[in-house]
Amino acid sequence: MKKIFILVLLSFILISCSAAPSVKIGDTTVFVELALTYKVQMKGLMFREHLSEDQGMLFVFEKDEPRSFWMKNTLIPLDMIFIDSDFEIVDIKTAVPCEKDPCKSYVSKANAKYVLEVNSDFAEKHKIEIGDEVKLNI
Repeated sequence: MKKIFILVLLSFILISCSAAPSVKIGDTTVFVELALTYKVQMKGLMFREHLSEDQGMLFVFEKDEPRSFWMKNTLIPLDMIFIDSDFEIVDIKTAVPCEKDPCKSYVSKANAKYVLEVNSDFAEKHKIEIGDEVKLNI
């Protein structure tokens, strides 16, 4: 009986620890893929044909700096939500796929440590604005 209890307890702990990373802004939760390495950050959401409404990619950098993104080989329009190290939204850009070089750069108007990419018009649909507080579960 004791072994079963321990197995159930360990299973519960493992399930709890494996919760999907997410970002919460107000009442809105986005489940995210993490872009932690340079290689993953360079690929981003390139070549994706679809992104579910409650999914996105969170780019995590070492420090606050101006951030610049482009849409080369990105097939779906995106909102880029720039977040500083105080977990406040400092800028929001709506970006469209780049069809030919040179591709436009989308540069944050303030320093950011994180960038959340979600479907285009996500911020407007969910009334997300500059100054909103963000909670990370990563």
